[in-house]
Amino acid sequence: MIRVFRHYLPRSLVILGAGEALILFSAIYVAVTVGVLEINPTARLLVGPVWTKGLAYVLLMMLVMTIGGLYQRGLREDPRGMALRVGVALVIGTLIMALAGAFAVHLAIGKKALAVAFVFSFVGIAIFRALVYRYLDTSYFKRRVVVLGAGELAAQVERLRRRSDWQDTLLLGYVPVPGEYAVVSPEKLLPLTSSLRELVRELGADEIVVAIGDRRRHFPIRDILDCKMAGIQVVDMVGFFERQTGRLNIDALNPSSIVFAEGIIQAVLKSYVHRVFDLIISLVVLILTLPIMLLAALLIWIESGFRGPILYGQTRVGRDGKLFRILKFRSMTVDAEQYGGARWAVPSDSRITAIGGLLRKSRIDEVPQLINVLKGEMSVVGPRPERPEFVDELVNEIPFYDLRHRVNPGITGWAQICYPYGASQEGAKGKLEYDLYYIKNYSLFLDLTILVQTAQAILWEKGAHK
Repeated sequence: MIRVFRHYLPRSLVILGAGEALILFSAIYVAVTVGVLEINPTARLLVGPVWTKGLAYVLLMMLVMTIGGLYQRGLREDPRGMALRVGVALVIGTLIMALAGAFAVHLAIGKKALAVAFVFSFVGIAIFRALVYRYLDTSYFKRRVVVLGAGELAAQVERLRRRSDWQDTLLLGYVPVPGEYAVVSPEKLLPLTSSLRELVRELGADEIVVAIGDRRRHFPIRDILDCKMAGIQVVDMVGFFERQTGRLNIDALNPSSIVFAEGIIQAVLKSYVHRVFDLIISLVVLILTLPIMLLAALLIWIESGFRGPILYGQTRVGRDGKLFRILKFRSMTVDAEQYGGARWAVPSDSRITAIGGLLRKSRIDEVPQLINVLKGEMSVVGPRPERPEFVDELVNEIPFYDLRHRVNPGITGWAQICYPYGASQEGAKGKLEYDLYYIKNYSLFLDLTILVQTAQAILWEKGAHK
């Protein structure tokens, strides 16, 4: 994993992005060269330096490819499916580039040059991706990891099933600690016949993950220090989970790991830069979606028989526990909570109207919350605010749950794009682990990453309320 602005990115994904950026940038120079050779150079001269056109082309194409889901963690698809995705993304990007060139002359390179750039980009990216998936997935390019411990805490590592959780990492096995009952798979146990340092050297390990439940009685401090002094990296379970999964493992957290953790500096979240970012994004989206919002309002009004509220206000818990009214387009029947009070929404909820289902699926029901952002009650990106009835229960049941109320809640967030939609106490715990990762590693880069992946989720209908 490579850390970029405090956010962990798989090494293979960074190599993939850097290589494809170089291919796309080179495509413009190849296209311009071929285009100039095909015509009289004095008949049509390029306006502006070529590198600016190349940079614009790279940024546009990589944005479209990201929204198209081509830079996801652990993305694996058959060659035909991958070629189709790349081709569609490049076609869309080429059309946008041509349209931009028509209005901004300094970005234009001509129709023939754009066609050459498209062909060069498609062939280059297809070949490069085939090489990356073929060779970067081998053990030679992976970080070799040994887990110190074989008890309940270490078993959480064994329960990591997703391919993306092991991207760039190869698990060599578990080293049992005296006095700790082993619960991991017996075939993965590594017998310690000599010192820990010698075992790690024999295995060619790059890193030791410390997963010992009771550190007061069974913590081999001298062996660990010996390995660290030999240049072997040592991380704890919290750091390992954070790097590999993009979340903080609550079961491995303790108060001291929160207090002394790098990050968790909320002064950044109060900065003027973050507030300006919220204002710009919310105003731009409100203006662009105004026609869609008017149509949604009309459809809700017609479906309700020209009566009943179009917007729905609901009390949520905001920053520092302050209550506020969140705004949404009404997607349920007017009497949805007339009987039984507040309750979790469930898949295929009978209270959701036909138009409401479409609004939820496309996330249009969330757009009025931009008004909450303008009022300063919410941010564009942050932990999703919950209802006070649920918060009172969750604070008592889930450790560290109240930490998510130290920042502004958001319309979208890291948990929303990483965790499947789940309305339950267990789902709240899973989402909290991603929210804590966001709070710990906040940056504008992470905010932009979340916004782009949110656009991708909307287009591919991932994680929407059902």
